[in-house]
Amino acid sequence: MSSEIAPHIWLPEPKLAFHPDRVSDRHVHPLRGLLNFGPHSAGLVPTPIRVATLAPATEGNRLYEFMRELNAAFKPSERRDYLPEWPGFQRVFGLHMRGAGTGCHIELEPQFESEFLESEKPHITLADRLLRAIQSLEGRRNEFDVLFIYLPQRWAKGFNSFNDEDFDLHDHLKAATAARRLPIQVVREDRALSYPCRASVMWRIGLALYVKAGGVPWKLADVDSDTAYIGISYAVRPPASDLPRFVTCCSQVFDADGSGLEFVAYDAHEVDIQRENPFLSRAEMFRVMTRSLDLYRRRHAGKSPRRVMVHKTTEFKEDEIDGAMEALHLCEAVDLVQVIEDTNWRGIRIESGGQGKKKGMPAAFPVSRGTLIGLSGREALLWTHGNVQGIKENGSYFQGSRSTPRPIRLVRHAGHGPWDGTANAVLALSKMNWNNDGLYDPLPVTLGYAKVLARVVKRMPGLGSAPYQFRFFM
Repeated sequence: MSSEIAPHIWLPEPKLAFHPDRVSDRHVHPLRGLLNFGPHSAGLVPTPIRVATLAPATEGNRLYEFMRELNAAFKPSERRDYLPEWPGFQRVFGLHMRGAGTGCHIELEPQFESEFLESEKPHITLADRLLRAIQSLEGRRNEFDVLFIYLPQRWAKGFNSFNDEDFDLHDHLKAATAARRLPIQVVREDRALSYPCRASVMWRIGLALYVKAGGVPWKLADVDSDTAYIGISYAVRPPASDLPRFVTCCSQVFDADGSGLEFVAYDAHEVDIQRENPFLSRAEMFRVMTRSLDLYRRRHAGKSPRRVMVHKTTEFKEDEIDGAMEALHLCEAVDLVQVIEDTNWRGIRIESGGQGKKKGMPAAFPVSRGTLIGLSGREALLWTHGNVQGIKENGSYFQGSRSTPRPIRLVRHAGHGPWDGTANAVLALSKMNWNNDGLYDPLPVTLGYAKVLARVVKRMPGLGSAPYQFRFFM
């Protein structure tokens, strides 16, 4: 048996589209694309975006000042090789944002501070008080679009529990407000108000605000048409919960444009646990795939996709494969792909010589993002993290600028053919996180979103049958 691996190929950096019709409005850099062309959904989001606020006593003005910053210009003081200047919210997105009307701005009572300090369970005290304040705004829901919630650092001991409770304040608030179809933006003092690089903060919050108000900043420019991309993640409720312990959370069903604004989630009853990982029965997998396919058809005038690609982080068991194939029998091609983030593989670039570079020496930059090595017809290595050309005005760009990037391992449990199409879809979907100002994420958004959704959904008391919009969970 040979110890050699297959030659590698390189997939170019996927482009993003910033207009539904003009093919010229494309760019590999999401933020520069926004600056050059504006958002994909330009003109479709009502202006102005109206922001309600919730803050500690006497500190509502800190949120007002923060909102004014969103309309100002800032030069980056970090990630200068990637982050462009923030020119103001209106310049980027083409619409205004302002504070909502009187009655949409709440400050907690001064006595809450002493109640919080004296509480034996400060996380419960804080969460309950914030939720009561949020409930008081429900009568004015038609007067604002997004709610900003300011959390000062002195409340940090209420952000998580420090015992066996599975509690996270951010996820707890999202679970409660998502059920009310109310988009919120948590504004922490340490991560937003006091963070030194104001351009970085404005890009992150500005993007989030636009999406939570219903906007689409960009879509994928070049992926296979008539293909649906589905991500599956599982959530586990605490043992003390009287609700079903396992929740199957299916992330957005992304179409060929990378557009997936809704997702389905439901309680799973037929679950087999192996090595702490849940696996679905044939009937449960059939159920989740059928609901996912229905979601795609609803957005495409009843038409089924020609091809479906399903991602999850654990292997596909035989029952899961059978259930998926039964549900997707009308599709011409079905790919069931396990995406493994934690691998032992590493790779370094070696100079080939020329232009003053000594042949055989390690290169100054790591393996290029988009490098693909097929290990077999069933497995391949893909570098979703690595060196990228065309981001800086000249030279290479390595996001994070540290460590040796490791590839993700793709394991195909169903499907066949070259790895190029499968890997290119994963690479493109790694650029579809609208809740991040970076060039890409390590994982495709099918799995990145699914993890976020699962974390929040398991805290919701009831799931219902209607699809959810992801903007309520961001």
